[in-house]
Amino acid sequence: MKVLIVSDTHGSLKNLDKVLKLVPDMDMFIHLGDVEGSEAYLNAVISCEKHIVRGNNDFFSEFPKEEEFYIGRYKVFITHGHGYYVSLNSEYIVEEGKARQDDIVMFGHTHKPFFREDKDIIALNPGSLSYPRQEGRKGTYMLMEVDEDEKLHIKQCYLD
Repeated sequence: MKVLIVSDTHGSLKNLDKVLKLVPDMDMFIHLGDVEGSEAYLNAVISCEKHIVRGNNDFFSEFPKEEEFYIGRYKVFITHGHGYYVSLNSEYIVEEGKARQDDIVMFGHTHKPFFREDKDIIALNPGSLSYPRQEGRKGTYMLMEVDEDEKLHIKQCYLD
């Protein structure tokens, strides 16, 4: 199973379109918030299973603010992250994921890629495709694959 994970596109879809051409064979699409009016577009161009949450700039969105589901055997919790103080650090959201007995916590909001793997939980943020804030300022996303042995592979990707 191949999963494309993005966040913080803020209505700017040029880089998302590039990524969709690079990853045409995804099985699942995850957007971690701040789509800013792109709901209809995402529904039109992405035909696989989708999980999209509302960000702090998605004022009129009907997306949920958080969601839990499974990717293979892995229980996943997704949220934009602003309600869990992710701009300060990842501790609160990691503790929330542990309390929910999740295997993976995904969030956005900071516009910076992040990956942390503890023995109990994985926390990740794909960064922002449209308005990156990390050094180099390249748009970022993540690819997750669950292989036939249910082993998880996560890759941070950068646009040129």
